[in-house]
Amino acid sequence: MTQTIFAPWTDPAEKPLIEFDRVTKRFGDFTAIDDLSMAIYEREFFALLGPSGCGKTTLMRMLAGFDTPSEGTIWLAGQDIAPVPPNKRAVNMMFQSYALFPHLSVWENIAFGLRREGMPKDQLAARVDEMLRLTRLQRFAGRKPHQISGGQRQRVALARSLAKAPKLLLLDEPLGALDAKLRQDTQFELMEIQETTGTTFVIVTHDQEEAMTVASRVAVMDEGRVMQIATPEDIYEAPSSVYVADFIGDVNILRGTARQTAPGRYEILWGEGRAPLISESDTALDNGQSCALAIRPEKVSISADRPETANAAQGKILDIAYLGNLSTYHVELPDGQIIKAQEANTQRIARRSFTWEDEVWVSWTKTAAVLLAD
Repeated sequence: MTQTIFAPWTDPAEKPLIEFDRVTKRFGDFTAIDDLSMAIYEREFFALLGPSGCGKTTLMRMLAGFDTPSEGTIWLAGQDIAPVPPNKRAVNMMFQSYALFPHLSVWENIAFGLRREGMPKDQLAARVDEMLRLTRLQRFAGRKPHQISGGQRQRVALARSLAKAPKLLLLDEPLGALDAKLRQDTQFELMEIQETTGTTFVIVTHDQEEAMTVASRVAVMDEGRVMQIATPEDIYEAPSSVYVADFIGDVNILRGTARQTAPGRYEILWGEGRAPLISESDTALDNGQSCALAIRPEKVSISADRPETANAAQGKILDIAYLGNLSTYHVELPDGQIIKAQEANTQRIARRSFTWEDEVWVSWTKTAAVLLAD
């Protein structure tokens, strides 16, 4: 049985749940969001990713109703949401601080919003119990927030946000307060809960690994603009710009000028006295145009002897980072440029092939690097 891949953004017939249509947001002279258009689809787990001050939280606040666009329109399920007050929107927001009531039990915290809406007691009890089961909190229903762990408090906040069955749940750095191991475990719990409920999640984060783990698509932002929207795999393997390549994960950026030698094939001139690098790419560049090759360290091989490939450079090992499952070698070229190469540590105890100060060759295939205009 063939599994259907969830990708509504590839279907022209699909209508987005959320649409930003040329949205600009200014605070005085400062432009936080600059003429931004994008679409988010029902049942997506969508990540807004970028450095502090890039505008991702402003986007979320406009969705929640705490800010209104200076220009442009935000559509939610076909409705312009600007005139709709925050408490009337089919949107809920989970804050980084969780904002739980310390004097109420876990059960009462989840029930709070439903009770304010006047839900009948029997329906309310059934809904709270359903949320406790969903977030695996049944054993802690009678405890106060200070009597449970940070990860459990995070799940209470999530259960409370989902209890009213919003069309859209906004998560503002929801895992920021958790330690690294718990954050990793909770990412998978979030994905499972999102898939079970079918609620559209939009998460704001500056943590690349978090966005790449949980999201169906990621919007990489910078200075109020979206630089690229794509699946985590495409963001990593096919970045659309040097900014995106450099922002996501570890990467080597080699700059030079392009010379086309055949359709889809370029030589990159990247330094006096060096043999040109070869790249096969659909990117259209003019002869002599400034360009950059983005190569992930795991796609760079390291060897003692010169390899057969044209894309090779000799250097000296300057540093070695041992990361348990892999080692990263920092190789310094004669002009001072550093190229990182990674090797998997497949055996539990093994002598390193190379050590500090060794003369080595780094190399990669002609399709391993992404060619980008610079």
